[in-house]
Amino acid sequence: MLLNHIGAGFYWIDPPRPDPKRQTRILSSSLNRRRASPPFPARHAAFHGVRMEKKGDKRRSICTADELHRVAVSNSDWKLALWRYRPSPEAPSRNHPLLLLSGVATNAIGYDLSPESSFARYMSAQGFDTWILEVRGAGLSTLGDSLEEDEECLKNFSKIDSVINDDIGESSASSATAVGLENLGASFVSEVPHMKRRGSEVVTKYKEMRLTTRFMEVLTRISERLAGFLNGDLLEGQNSAIAGQIKDFNRRLRGMIEGQRLFPAQILELQDRLSATLEEFQKQLELMVKYDWDFDHYLEEDLPAAMEYIRAQCQPRDGKLLAIGHSMGGILLYAKLSSCCFDGKDSGLASVVTLASSLDYTPSRSSLKLLLPLAEPTRALNIPVIPVGPLMATVHPLASYPPYVFSWLNSQISAQDMMDQNLFEKLVLNNFDTVPSKLLLQLSSVFQKGGLRDRSGTFFYKDHLHKSNVPVLAIAGDRDLICPPEAVYETVKLIPEELVTYKVFGEPGGPHYAHYDLVGGRLAADQLYPCITEFLIHHDIV
Repeated sequence: MLLNHIGAGFYWIDPPRPDPKRQTRILSSSLNRRRASPPFPARHAAFHGVRMEKKGDKRRSICTADELHRVAVSNSDWKLALWRYRPSPEAPSRNHPLLLLSGVATNAIGYDLSPESSFARYMSAQGFDTWILEVRGAGLSTLGDSLEEDEECLKNFSKIDSVINDDIGESSASSATAVGLENLGASFVSEVPHMKRRGSEVVTKYKEMRLTTRFMEVLTRISERLAGFLNGDLLEGQNSAIAGQIKDFNRRLRGMIEGQRLFPAQILELQDRLSATLEEFQKQLELMVKYDWDFDHYLEEDLPAAMEYIRAQCQPRDGKLLAIGHSMGGILLYAKLSSCCFDGKDSGLASVVTLASSLDYTPSRSSLKLLLPLAEPTRALNIPVIPVGPLMATVHPLASYPPYVFSWLNSQISAQDMMDQNLFEKLVLNNFDTVPSKLLLQLSSVFQKGGLRDRSGTFFYKDHLHKSNVPVLAIAGDRDLICPPEAVYETVKLIPEELVTYKVFGEPGGPHYAHYDLVGGRLAADQLYPCITEFLIHHDIV
């Protein structure tokens, strides 16, 4: 069957080798050799091409998997990132690929912090073809042609530099105009003849024209975004006076661009400050348009696209996947099971493992309840995004160094002495992203009677979980302040008893497991991973 609505590209990566002087419990030399070999050929029409990562490519240094795949989402410009870890050739062959789902506002890094602390590498070493999904807005997932736009902008600046250099080196500007300035605007072309004179006057004129071109590019992008903003009915229900002001501003902006006006000398003197302000305004408009999704987009679009792509690549005989979800990743899996039961469809999942996840937090004392008073102001002020990553990076020094003003935040992530300090810092500084407010507002329904509901507020995901026929292993951490054991159990008790296994990790005298310790705690590979592996292998049957 051709998957016409999925487009994909994939990157072959030779990830950095662990230091040979350090002990590595998970990886073997044979697995290292496997990663250095060429990738398996694509076997499906949905696969459109293979492209090597270039040395020095920023994405190469970020992605530590064996392969990086791109999956296009139907009716969307998003391209999701899938990190793939090939199974060890020495491990037993498995029947199903394994999909890993991360928590809210997090990316794939949390599953692969280092060769010595890698949930993903552990699972691939057990023979599972392991994939980590980065949903829209997370990690290396991209929207449309944003990367291509950046490259085009750099090309334009290169043309400007080329023209100026040619003019300084020769006595005529005619050769400069022949380089190809048709896309740089009439204002720039009209100024080229003035560059016949050398010296400081040429340099000054060059700076003015380069700044003008930069302004024009930024203003054009802002105007295009405003046009999309106005035409997309995004102002529906908003104050009509505000809408009128935006429309008037956009008309003036378009007139400036079409007239190709040069900026007055007084404005040019502001230089970078004015450019930075305009670009910041552009970014705010980008946020309003780009960060426009909720939990149901993950459930109805991102997750199905990823599952279908993985099935096409791995071709399990029964068409099913194994899946593990941490925090929101586990909530996604529960919601998937429930919605499929409601629709009378097969979930496509052979078995499910959830880590610190629940559809209903009401009986718990979750620390997230402290944030609920912010929900209404966020909704009333129409705040588009919550920059979780930047906030975490900002607060981290205050939590980890004297005078430890926010030290209490550390226990939200990891229990005392459960993570190496360097890995903890890497997690906090690199694992979190910016997310839309509407996503968090929908997820906040887990604290309301009936638990998590869809965007309409009428469908409760927990109501149909009792009809599921998929085996579930639900794991909780004894010191998890975000999703305490009582919250996890609130969902567990809805699943048929013969299909669910519930475990709480942590001992009264220690060690203890907080929210992230279930994925990357220092003892997880010895105590928790084997439990998960045993469960998956038991249900890895066709």
